Amino acid sequence: MLDFAHQNLPIVLLVDDDMVSREVMATMLTMSGYQVHTADDGEAALELLASGACVPGVILMDVQMPGLSGVALIQQLRARSQARLYVVSASGAPDEIAAAADGFLLKPFAPEAVTRLIEEHLAQSRPAKVPGLDPNETAVNPKTLARLREMMPDTGVRQIFEAIIADLGRRTNALEAAIAKPDWKEARRIGHSIKGGAAMAGAEQVARIGAMIESGALEPRAGVNQVDNSSMFIDDLRAAANNLQRILEAEIKA
Repeated sequence: MLDFAHQNLPIVLLVDDDMVSREVMATMLTMSGYQVHTADDGEAALELLASGACVPGVILMDVQMPGLSGVALIQQLRARSQARLYVVSASGAPDEIAAAADGFLLKPFAPEAVTRLIEEHLAQSRPAKVPGLDPNETAVNPKTLARLREMMPDTGVRQIFEAIIADLGRRTNALEAAIAKPDWKEARRIGHSIKGGAAMAGAEQVARIGAMIESGALEPRAGVNQVDNSSMFIDDLRAAANNLQRILEAEIKA
């Protein structure tokens, strides 16, 4: 998951085969408040990502390096990371590399140029945080509830919603475990299951949250504190379960 070690700034992965350039850039970024990991070539950068030792929000990479480099490296990095990717070079970047990257910096550059580019692009790409539950949101679709009550006695309807609430508790616990690993494929699967069961019974609030989880809204992305984001989803699921319980007690007597 994304780590925001200093002032909510993203982790930076710096890839450059030139030791002097690499150390100078790493030093100035660190002094500007960024947590920086370095790699001296493309293969080392891919190994660092694969190990999980670095989950960057931003990748800075030199344009020309021995071995894996250029567009091929950009494609490999993008396959393993959702970070913003900027190329740096002492000369202009070829058109195909400039098109594949999110931005470009010409060496030498001032520290402010790096931080400004990163912060501008993060501001543009930052997704809105998931809002808390809207108190005016419909927890249960009244038409669906009415149809259920036409089809069966209230005891049967109550059993359906009691089963949904119990299942939601189990799946919320399973979702927390998937986040902790992290296992985003399993998190999406859990979101799909939450959405499906809730939608069938007209539990719209729960179904909406499940659909967002299924879409990958929990997963790390640049500019979002993934820990806080995950906690908001878990809290919303539990609040939605409580809303269902209150409706059950008020509307469907035992």
